[in-house]
Amino acid sequence: MKNSTLTWIQGHVRLVVKGERIAELVNLLTVQGIHVWDVVSLGEQMSSMRVLLPDFFRLRPLLRRTGSRMHVYERRGLPFQLSRLGRRAFFAAGVGIFILVLVLMSSLVWNVEVRGNDRLTADRVLQAAKSEGLYPYQWKFRLMSQDKLSQALMRRLPDTSWVGVEIRGTEVIIQIVEAEKPEPTKLLSPRHLISKADAVITEIYAEQGRPVVSRNTRVKKGDILISGMIGDEQHAQMVVAKGEVKGMVWHEYEIEIPLVQHRKSYTGNSYDKLYLVLGNRAIQMWGYGQKPYAAYETVTEHNPLTWRDLRLPVGWMTERVMESQKATHVVSETEAKISGIEHAKKQIIAKYGKGTEILGQKILHEKRENGKVYMKVLFEVEQYITEELPIVYNQGD
Repeated sequence: MKNSTLTWIQGHVRLVVKGERIAELVNLLTVQGIHVWDVVSLGEQMSSMRVLLPDFFRLRPLLRRTGSRMHVYERRGLPFQLSRLGRRAFFAAGVGIFILVLVLMSSLVWNVEVRGNDRLTADRVLQAAKSEGLYPYQWKFRLMSQDKLSQALMRRLPDTSWVGVEIRGTEVIIQIVEAEKPEPTKLLSPRHLISKADAVITEIYAEQGRPVVSRNTRVKKGDILISGMIGDEQHAQMVVAKGEVKGMVWHEYEIEIPLVQHRKSYTGNSYDKLYLVLGNRAIQMWGYGQKPYAAYETVTEHNPLTWRDLRLPVGWMTERVMESQKATHVVSETEAKISGIEHAKKQIIAKYGKGTEILGQKILHEKRENGKVYMKVLFEVEQYITEELPIVYNQGD
């Protein structure tokens, strides 16, 4: 059969047949009405031939009858062309759907973030934005222009001096500049500055008022350091005493330190959980069936997909679960003493604030009992010692 348009429409295949009875097979094909052409001998017990695609499916019984085997070497015709186009079409359709989904997802607002707010709460700003049509899962094309949206938010938030709106991919950032309100001036009444502890004065600076004590003066709690009364008895005047006074103060601390201490460490065992992140949702993809550890900590890492400067609302999140354990550490009595004293020093500095300096310490009493070290320590501390005392006076005085 010659290659014609009808042959191409039906489709045909080129076969290589192996066997001892190939001639008998060709005769059987003719008897059965199966069209075969281009029969070429390729050596002993091997020939090639072409058959129409509809007849190809009728060959198997005849091959078994003659003990022959076949192998398809070539496929031609319209059915095979359509099959190839079909596979490519499905692939192209899949790529198109994927791109369409990405475009649709990147056209949504997935997150609204508020920055720069101090007195204004983020909830209040987000509520104002929602009233203007800006909220998560809103289409970006439905939003007003950034300038109009900024002006609308300023009208809804009168406590702001400026509101900026920036769209970064699927995220919208609302930048707030709050209006500055002048702090009300404090109305100060006349006062003395007095000592809040028994101390020896080391430094004194009187900005306003009359200093009553000097360096190396021993004072008791409640003694006046800087007086708010200036002038003599006939021309007395009351002012707001201002200044700074430092003094040497002694603090007695009772310290208790265990000799056996428990610390947390990691064993090195861990496993990961992998999640597919879609917007604010996470779907676990990996890490099922793991037995949780008795004690563990989890570290999370989020890796969103990006395209150029666009941050897509799709990505991966990894949770690493690390096994932890409690380790027992035995310290010596000397180490326990040093640790307890250092901890007490930190407490003193934190309590009495900036400018506090510890000049020395003395252990008054110590003992070891029930696996602990007990100490009573006297610390010599230089610190600010002033506090305010209002001046009470009668209207007729």
